[in-house]
Amino acid sequence: MKEKDKIVSPSADTEEAKDLAVTAETLEEPTEALKETPVAETEGSGEAKEPGAEEETYKEMSPLRLVLRRFFRSKLSIVGIVMIAALIIFSVLGPVVFNRWGEETVDRGDFTSEDVNYYEQDNEDGVIVNVTEVVETVDGINRLADPSADHWLGTDEKGMDVFVRLMFGGRISLLIGFIVVIMETLLGIIIGGVAGYFGGWIDNILMRIVDVFNCIPTLPILFIASAAITSWDLPADVNIYLLMLFITLFSWSGTARLVRGQILGLREQEYITATEVMGFSPWRRIFKHLIPNVMPQLIVSMTLGLGSVILYESTLSYLGIGVQPPKAAWGSMIALANRPEILNYHVNVWLPAGLLIVVAVLGFNFIGDGLRDAMDPKARK
Repeated sequence: MKEKDKIVSPSADTEEAKDLAVTAETLEEPTEALKETPVAETEGSGEAKEPGAEEETYKEMSPLRLVLRRFFRSKLSIVGIVMIAALIIFSVLGPVVFNRWGEETVDRGDFTSEDVNYYEQDNEDGVIVNVTEVVETVDGINRLADPSADHWLGTDEKGMDVFVRLMFGGRISLLIGFIVVIMETLLGIIIGGVAGYFGGWIDNILMRIVDVFNCIPTLPILFIASAAITSWDLPADVNIYLLMLFITLFSWSGTARLVRGQILGLREQEYITATEVMGFSPWRRIFKHLIPNVMPQLIVSMTLGLGSVILYESTLSYLGIGVQPPKAAWGSMIALANRPEILNYHVNVWLPAGLLIVVAVLGFNFIGDGLRDAMDPKARK
């Protein structure tokens, strides 16, 4: 306290003590003006927020939204979605727009059938022995035509429009892929879920069956089965359904093993114990409480499996034991390249189908990889 602030009086000692006490209280307590001034600093920075500014709040993100956010951050995932969406639109809506030519329509145009006469000569030691006149009827079909305004990708060896058959072939190839993957997933869920939950002798029996199917070479067996189906001379539609059945029969074991492994770890969780205490049936515990927790892994497996099924179908059709003519399939369209003249001089007949197979397989693989990364719990948010 300064000397000029001191008050000299008879009771100077008492007054000075009071002044010292008031000064000490002033130093210990902030003024009302300082109390009323809000000062908020941003964490990690020295910048002060303005008075009255609202504090930033964070909301928890749901698991589904978090997965979708991670998925759509991947550029390859978006590329895969665009590729598959384009194929589906091309295959489903394409024949509706380009309806001039059908799947089995032959372009006869203005061509008419005519008889062609020619002679065959039999020679012996350079001497003509016999001359025979041969009459051959040539049908007027626009075969192996080059791309034009009427046929954007030309025609095949039977005079059918290649561009339109690509659309119908996409329907069959994608349909086989989706149906086979759904059926093998359902079969794998049932067998793997029962084996993983009950364990014991049930698990041993079912897993030995799975091991047997895992040991079977899938592609050679499919060759044999498809060749047998072809020899039965069944209608083309029935042939397709049987092909789906055989591919499913030899492809479900991997899904069953995946489901069984996941359920072995989940069946000891507390919520499963709670369902047992509540008296839920085993089937309800398996298919309502366990299988939904395995679905993320199953979705990834299904997406990656679609490309493999399309390759199986294309391989069988290429070898002539898959989808049978006159039905169109991408694999059977590529099979036309077995003829050297088509392989060398009519690339428009077989190359587009090969490119579409590549696009379909890559698209499903991109989506599957994106889902696998998005559903990884260890992935960075």
